[in-house]
Amino acid sequence: MLNIVLIAGSSRANSQSGKVARFIRQRLIDLDKASPSSCNIIDLGQGPLPLWPAEDTGPWTDYQQLLRDADAVVVIAPEWNGMACPAIKNFFIYASKAELAHKPGLLVGVSSGIGGGYPISELRASSYKNCRLCYLPEHLIVRGVEKVLNETDPVSEDDQRIRARMDYDLDILARYAEALKPVRAAIDISLPAFANGM
Repeated sequence: MLNIVLIAGSSRANSQSGKVARFIRQRLIDLDKASPSSCNIIDLGQGPLPLWPAEDTGPWTDYQQLLRDADAVVVIAPEWNGMACPAIKNFFIYASKAELAHKPGLLVGVSSGIGGGYPISELRASSYKNCRLCYLPEHLIVRGVEKVLNETDPVSEDDQRIRARMDYDLDILARYAEALKPVRAAIDISLPAFANGM
């Protein structure tokens, strides 16, 4: 089984991003991509990180270990005012190559309306730079999030479509995770001359 970490990037305690993370976690388990013990959620609304730089880094030490053990990550980024929200951007200031280098990442944009694409573009542009996370060419955008991915059976064509696309993307994520394991093992990430991305 793969070890997968989902990052719910909203700073709201009971967020739709958290709901999406829990739904994706259950799909990974149902699809036999991960087990309950190897699929964890970092919910930045439930366990927020202090704004960087901080003397007390809060739960970061626990998060670090989860991320170091991960074979892949799913980054769930809500769209706030056309941008990735501050909590997920702050997370990537904490994250380094020690936790995420050369691991596949699936980006999931979340919107209560018809948006959701801007956080994908924003995170693709800069969040991987120093942590060396390898975003998949695939991503997922959950639009009208309150009406989809709930615990009931699919209630609309949109709900059915997003669930089918999710399963497709999770299968790709799992294949990348297996393929990149030997790549990570072969790369020396400790070279001080190349500590940061370009």
